Amino acid sequence: MTRVGTSILENSFQTINPSGASSVVLVCEHAAHFIPAQFDNLGLPSEVRKSHVAWDPGAMEVARRLSEKLDAALVAGTVSRLVYDCNRPPSSPAAMPERSEIIDIPGNQGLNASARQERVEMYYEPFRAALSDRIKQTENPVMVTIHSFTPIYHGARRSVEIGVLHDTDSRLADAMLQSAAAHTQANVQRNQPYGVNDGVTHTLQEHAIPGGHANVMLEIRNDIIETRDQQRAMGDMLAGWLADAFSQTGVKGNVQCVA
Repeated sequence: MTRVGTSILENSFQTINPSGASSVVLVCEHAAHFIPAQFDNLGLPSEVRKSHVAWDPGAMEVARRLSEKLDAALVAGTVSRLVYDCNRPPSSPAAMPERSEIIDIPGNQGLNASARQERVEMYYEPFRAALSDRIKQTENPVMVTIHSFTPIYHGARRSVEIGVLHDTDSRLADAMLQSAAAHTQANVQRNQPYGVNDGVTHTLQEHAIPGGHANVMLEIRNDIIETRDQQRAMGDMLAGWLADAFSQTGVKGNVQCVA
């Protein structure tokens, strides 16, 4: 473990602002496109390794800003989702995908059970344990996961700009959708561009729903968070929106802008 300022860095995850006073526990599973050397770049060229195929561009900087604005702890992945997607259980083929959209991932094809289990133990289990511990250490925890998505998918343009996603617990998502117009002019939609049937709510299912913790997953179209200024502005807006929406849920907890 390495402590860097107000963050703790491990091989598979990073915890930022671990002493944050907020009830919010932020999560950014796809924060990095780093592929450890032993995987030989998974056989991919540089342009693919740095594209949305390998991570969620802009999401980590938005999450960092939210961490500052809410004084919230943030647990983030430090390796590419192509090595292991921490928002998928080990049983899911998407945890170590052989293909992403139209891109074949040579280094993930034909993995045997031993190779898959090694990645589970090296990347997923430490991330899962760190997030579980963070939730246990937080009074009245509220989980908010931050993601970004590409504007073009399989050749089609996506009109949605911010997706407010939920699984079986929609309390916070409902409140955010009801108050969206007061905070943003973006095109905001429920469970878009992904939903429960796409398998994207694993983190919510694993860490929030069993304990009855309020939760929401936010998807941001990555062309509206390309620059540092856009990322900071998005983080500022989301912080106010989340605090406002949470106050409408009636759920116990400390969710407010402090910066």
